[in-house]
Amino acid sequence: MTKIITIFLCLFISIIAFAKEDELRKIIKKTYPELNITSLKKTDYNDLYEVFIGNQIIYTNENFDFLIVEGRVVDPKTKIDLTEVRLEELTRINFNDLPLSDAIKVVKGNGKRKIAIFSDVDCPYCKRLEKEELSNVDNITMYTFLYPLAIHPEAEEKSKKIWCAKDRAEAWSEYIFKDKLPKNSGDCKTPINQILKLGKDLGISSTPTIILPNGKRVAGAIPYKQLEEYLQ
Repeated sequence: MTKIITIFLCLFISIIAFAKEDELRKIIKKTYPELNITSLKKTDYNDLYEVFIGNQIIYTNENFDFLIVEGRVVDPKTKIDLTEVRLEELTRINFNDLPLSDAIKVVKGNGKRKIAIFSDVDCPYCKRLEKEELSNVDNITMYTFLYPLAIHPEAEEKSKKIWCAKDRAEAWSEYIFKDKLPKNSGDCKTPINQILKLGKDLGISSTPTIILPNGKRVAGAIPYKQLEEYLQ
């Protein structure tokens, strides 16, 4: 009997919690109809609610009386940044769901380890990642998704030419290391528009963005030693 009562109470509490979250979601949407709320849940800290919008976590209370933007929740005992931990969980990507056939594949050594990279041909940090960091990593298969950003007006046309090359991996390397584009019109069928949509859906707003096999995303031209740690 006690067990049944306990189950009932847990269910009742869950229903109340869900109702409050649903009500808060409606309040936020009414105030900011343009926002896309990916996740909303109550935290373990008083009346604080976590709202995941895009690639950002904001905090509020159940009545939406205030907003904490770019704030961090840190465990004072362990010094762990709990906001960062949650962001990593919420932005994790299923590596196996990525359309790897739409990426430029480069195999080094035995190729056992894998990463995916969203990269812009005219992004200086992407070139730095390739030249100074990835060149030091061995036994890896790299899938590069051509992801031209609007801030680089020529990047999309260059990406098309690289994709339309007979050897895409070589064309990519030639441009990244030597600024040499393949001599073609770039008018073949490319997956660039699909990749742009995919990146937008995944909330990828900067390049380079590395996707690790476990789904963790890492932004920026990280040092190769750090990448090795992630891969291990």
